Amino acid sequence: MLNIVILAAGKGTRMHSDKPKVLHALAGVPLVQRVMDTAVELEPSRTCIVYGHGGEAVPEALVSYAASFVLQEPQLGTGHAVQQALPHLSDNSNTLVLYGDVPLIQTSTLKQLLLAKDTLSLLTLRMDNPTGYGRIVRNNLGKVTSIVEEKDATPEQRAICEVNTGILSAPTHLLRKWLAKLGNNNVQGEYYLTDIVEMAVAEGLEVSTSQPANSWEVMGINSKVQLAELERIWQNEQALRLLQQGVTLADPARLDIRGKLVCGRDVEIDVSCIFEGEVHLGSKVKVGAYTIIRNSKIDAGTHIAPYSHIDTASIGDNCKIGPYARIRPGTHLHKDVHVGNFVEIKNSEIKAGSKANHLSYIGDSTVGSRVNVGAGTITCNYDGVNKHRTVIEDDVFIGSDTQLIAPVTVKRGSTIGAGSTITRDTTENALTLSRSKQLTVAGWQRPVKKKKE
Repeated sequence: MLNIVILAAGKGTRMHSDKPKVLHALAGVPLVQRVMDTAVELEPSRTCIVYGHGGEAVPEALVSYAASFVLQEPQLGTGHAVQQALPHLSDNSNTLVLYGDVPLIQTSTLKQLLLAKDTLSLLTLRMDNPTGYGRIVRNNLGKVTSIVEEKDATPEQRAICEVNTGILSAPTHLLRKWLAKLGNNNVQGEYYLTDIVEMAVAEGLEVSTSQPANSWEVMGINSKVQLAELERIWQNEQALRLLQQGVTLADPARLDIRGKLVCGRDVEIDVSCIFEGEVHLGSKVKVGAYTIIRNSKIDAGTHIAPYSHIDTASIGDNCKIGPYARIRPGTHLHKDVHVGNFVEIKNSEIKAGSKANHLSYIGDSTVGSRVNVGAGTITCNYDGVNKHRTVIEDDVFIGSDTQLIAPVTVKRGSTIGAGSTITRDTTENALTLSRSKQLTVAGWQRPVKKKKE
């Protein structure tokens, strides 16, 4: 069994924002939510989140998680914060302490830390420049004796390069005992969680330590500068992972993954593309520059031209999308569909081999196979109150500048003449027109611009 406590009460003054620090996003996900997702992977029996600044914003952001929330008011240090969580913890298990502003801690690192069951276990890191961190003090035998905060450290202690990350694990019954003894006799006047190290040593416990696989796992966020730095570190890690899997990236430094991106073989991604949520790209998919794809599945061989937006859609094999296409939620394109420049599709199914190559809107529609949608065609799906559906059957040809007033069905093999407004179902394999008689007005003169007086 495992308790997890996530400390998320800090104001984040240096963020210069009204939003609680832990709700700022890294790669599209709030910092504390990233920590919570990692915690869930450890399958804890109890999780407690200690919040403070920002009122109920933090609990509201995490309402979908099975967790307890406790308010720390006032904020009197990390030790005081964990004290607030104690009523929610079970004594017959270990407690793991995490931080809502340390978003990239990895599950594998925490599992290593948790191997020490019956003692205090610290996650430490060796740094070339340890400024700002508490130092790990060891004796001549290399055993941990204490942690000293930088403001309270001697010059000799400040020269130590092994630092405390703040992340620790301890048997809950011991943690409860140690926290009851904490004092605040220090420069900050706060109750330091790190003071429990000396207590453990005094009781004859050998403090265990482990280190993260990557230094970025324990980087905390205190400013927008640090947030931007960690964002780029994380994006570079994602780019490296894709490159190692065989994905071709035109420029690994110009890629943003704000969720999960899964790629098949021989995928090519041009510069400045953004992937949000869960995106699957099939083999030999090509994604053009400045494309945004969110929560979508793109099947093998499809080419997406630059500046296209695809959101919550399913796109079949060997389609051609864009440039400047917008594919909105609820869209399902079958194989070999062409969607060209400035075409918008929403909540529609388009079957194999159909095309809408220019300047059209297809909404709330079912489009059959081998349909040609001419430039400027619009499905008029909204009557001001309700949405209605348009059905376009197989082998239809729709001329340019056509309006289809839903609900309406364009029957199999129909041809719609350009410039028509269709309000009733058409006849199969017939030409349907809706035009005024063409007139020429003799003697008509085009208006001219009046000269300014």
